Amino acid sequence: MAEGPNRGEDPTSSKRMRMDTDPNTAITEFLTNCGDYQLFQLTKFYRDRLEQAVEGGVDGVSSLLTFDKHFDGLEHRKIVDLVEKGNRADSSKLLINLVMEKGSRARRVMWESFVKMHHAVPKLDKILKEMQELGSDPFDYMNIAPGLSEIPSHLNDVQQKHKETLRVQTETMRVNTIRIREKVKIFQLVNLYAELTVISTVRDRTLVEHELLARGRDHEEWRKKHLRRELEKIRTGQLFRSSFSGREFNSGSSAAVSGVPGIGKTTMVQKIVYDWATGKIYPHFQFVFSFKFRDLNAINCRINLSNLILDLYPYFGNILAELWKNPERLLFIFDGLDEFKDTIDFADNRRNTEPQSMCTDPEDWCEVSDIVYSLIQRKLLPGCSVLVTSRPTALHLLEKAEISVWAEILGFVGEERKEYFNKLFEDQTVAAAVFKHVEENEILYTMCYNPSYCWILGLALGPFFTQRDKKQQQVPKTITQLYSYYIYNILKNHGREIVSPRDVLLKIGEMAFTGVSEKKIVFRNGDLIKYNLQPSQFLSGFMMELLERDESVHSVVYTFPHLTIQEFVAALAEFLTPDPGDIRKLLTKAHSKEDGRFEIFLRFVAGLSSPRSARPLEEFLGPFLHQTICGVIDWVKEKVEGHIRNTESETGKRDLLNTFHYLFESQNKQLAQATLGSVETLTFSELRLTPIDCAVLSHVIGLCDRIKNLSLEKCYIQCEGLQRLGPVLYKYQELRLANNELGDSGVKLLSAALRNPDCKIQKLVLAENALTDSCTEDLAIALSTNRSLTVLDLGVNEVADSGVKLLSAALRNPDCVIQKLCLDYNDLTDSCGEDLASVLSTNRSLTELSLNNNKLKDSGVNLLSVALSNPHCKIQKLGLWENGLTDSCTEDLVSALCTNRSLTGLSLGLNSFTDRSVPALRRLIMTCRSLERIRLEKNQFSSNGKNQLKSLQDTRRGLKVDL
Repeated sequence: MAEGPNRGEDPTSSKRMRMDTDPNTAITEFLTNCGDYQLFQLTKFYRDRLEQAVEGGVDGVSSLLTFDKHFDGLEHRKIVDLVEKGNRADSSKLLINLVMEKGSRARRVMWESFVKMHHAVPKLDKILKEMQELGSDPFDYMNIAPGLSEIPSHLNDVQQKHKETLRVQTETMRVNTIRIREKVKIFQLVNLYAELTVISTVRDRTLVEHELLARGRDHEEWRKKHLRRELEKIRTGQLFRSSFSGREFNSGSSAAVSGVPGIGKTTMVQKIVYDWATGKIYPHFQFVFSFKFRDLNAINCRINLSNLILDLYPYFGNILAELWKNPERLLFIFDGLDEFKDTIDFADNRRNTEPQSMCTDPEDWCEVSDIVYSLIQRKLLPGCSVLVTSRPTALHLLEKAEISVWAEILGFVGEERKEYFNKLFEDQTVAAAVFKHVEENEILYTMCYNPSYCWILGLALGPFFTQRDKKQQQVPKTITQLYSYYIYNILKNHGREIVSPRDVLLKIGEMAFTGVSEKKIVFRNGDLIKYNLQPSQFLSGFMMELLERDESVHSVVYTFPHLTIQEFVAALAEFLTPDPGDIRKLLTKAHSKEDGRFEIFLRFVAGLSSPRSARPLEEFLGPFLHQTICGVIDWVKEKVEGHIRNTESETGKRDLLNTFHYLFESQNKQLAQATLGSVETLTFSELRLTPIDCAVLSHVIGLCDRIKNLSLEKCYIQCEGLQRLGPVLYKYQELRLANNELGDSGVKLLSAALRNPDCKIQKLVLAENALTDSCTEDLAIALSTNRSLTVLDLGVNEVADSGVKLLSAALRNPDCVIQKLCLDYNDLTDSCGEDLASVLSTNRSLTELSLNNNKLKDSGVNLLSVALSNPHCKIQKLGLWENGLTDSCTEDLVSALCTNRSLTGLSLGLNSFTDRSVPALRRLIMTCRSLERIRLEKNQFSSNGKNQLKSLQDTRRGLKVDL
């Protein structure tokens, strides 16, 4: 159970906390002076933010409330259980829910605990500092005046008309399907919209670029880590709440929301407008006006705000003047600043001095840019609120603007991906199958932080799980196969729009390759012209599916929907060129780049050498060049053979792993067997492996029967990675999996491999894997039937006495062949002595038992001594290092071991033996003629005692005494 802060003291003493614990006495004074109802208001106002803020310390807060008897033990246990399962978000919601139910005293204790812990919790610290800045009475600040939602009767009809118009405009979504019969599909917004993660800050541009380049589950963990710490989530209905704006409501506020292409900015705006129109959010805004900058680009003359609105909403007629009287009731939304043809310079002071640039009245005629500038800067309709969205590339334009709330859309985090796929497919069985397929592929899973990429994957994968005869077409196994099918769909539905799709794809691929070479992801008209691609061609659906067109004030730019699509098209071009040159030379040069820029490109090249990946594309592009295919296969073979014996360094292991990815993408069984046929040992130890890496290993080495030893120590594969390796685990003679956080569930997978009748595992190393007694039942069942395993290392885990009891039953089986068992560092006590003694007395194969760094003490060793004296005991090496042993157990232990005729090694270091034990130890050394080494370091022998023991080395040749 997690302990609360200052446990053992009275946790509710506000006076003591003011004096001793909290340096921010203003906050403490404020909470002390709050009445019960005010505290209720405070908790309700900050509730969403508090739920996020306390995720990191929720168990501590719960402990404090339990100590003060506001929570009972069951309630606290529920919260702690959620924390232990990793569901911190659910645990903090449960905590706040319970506190709100319990009443005023519980709320006060909770807030006092917040004061104590806020320095260690950035989000909590931010909330408390914000409260400090609000002044003596923040409740006026928190409460939006009820009068704001009341509308005069003569405006009521037009408001209802406006809401109905906006509802109709926003209730559906139109999305491209790249299909012939159904090029556009219409969804109900509420059916497809999935909640996005929006954070209350805008990150550095380098981090946003990382989103475009990043891959892998590490990236997802990075996002989650920062969300847990300082990044604060905002719901769309909170963007103009005063708790985020840092500005009093009646002065209006402006919010800027940033996000990379395809992340959902426009869809989020649509949802905001729809939710306001249907009465779900922002009741204090009587009217909302939404504009797209791409539409405003069509206005080439001066205009005023009134006409701007009337052009879109003519039913306002002559009543706009009434709206201007209460600007605090108005919200203006401008979507896509990066698409605006005019530059708005918020640092330009000319707007404040030149009459033609000033716009202070809704009837003033001026440029559209002047209207937007004046609304944001509160020169036009001061008191109104403004929301602006933009790609990060144009965000610098707002640096000098009067922005109250900065936010960024991170896209989907965690389960939000799954929710989107569930909404994407009507058939939930199909949704689950597609998501599972995506989740198991590292690159695909990372792409899914972006809703537009989820849509791409849904289009490509959906048909494989919906067709009636699934045998006709297998689901893509590799990312190359999936991307081939995606491009195939585009060609199938848009290929007729151009004369020679092969020629055009070759040119696009050459441009894409240059981009990969130069780490370039944005292309301009000049780049297209350089490769004989006319920009006008991109008006066709075929081109728009491959390159996204983005028109900004300076120029038109193009980007591929995702970096991996750029890499795939670059790889495809190598198979379309009529003059391949020396493909092996090109691939070798690309492989030599140590920064990884060509890593995925090379995987795609290897993958496209496979007939299955090439076949759908060849239907529209013609046959791939045979010379290129042969050159790629020869190059892959050369690389695998070159790296297979060079795994001493991390770089060597990484290079070998990459070549395995080439083999996996190629799906070439003969190639894998030819390159790995003579290999017996593979080691990737200390190289971090992702689940997809493990899947690749499983596939490749599963094709080869000669590999006997696999070492994956310190690879952080966890249970998820081990699951990918599961089908081939039984094939190895030696399996080293130490330090991988496998947990008990990982042992369940291994136990299945051990029960396989064809299991060849002889040595299994599972040290440092967070194992507990819960896994020993599965392991014991496996050991009862397995006839190959002779060495089992369970060191540095938490198996404990109860786990040893279950293992002992299997080890007593007369058919058990275990010869070496390591249980070091497992929290064992004398309670397991009897079980271990029964093993030593009955097992006929066990020759090495390591029990170092436990707590057997004298009583436990005395039990072992009886078994060690059994004439059938075969123990050769016994480890009892650091077990709390004293002189009291020496006589029994020595007497038992003196009868043993096979003992070669004994470890008794770091205990509490003194000179009193020297005579017995001397007797052991002289009597046990098989003994080759005895370790006695770091005991409490005097110099004389050490000399007596050391002198025996001269008497017994070949004996080593470590002191």
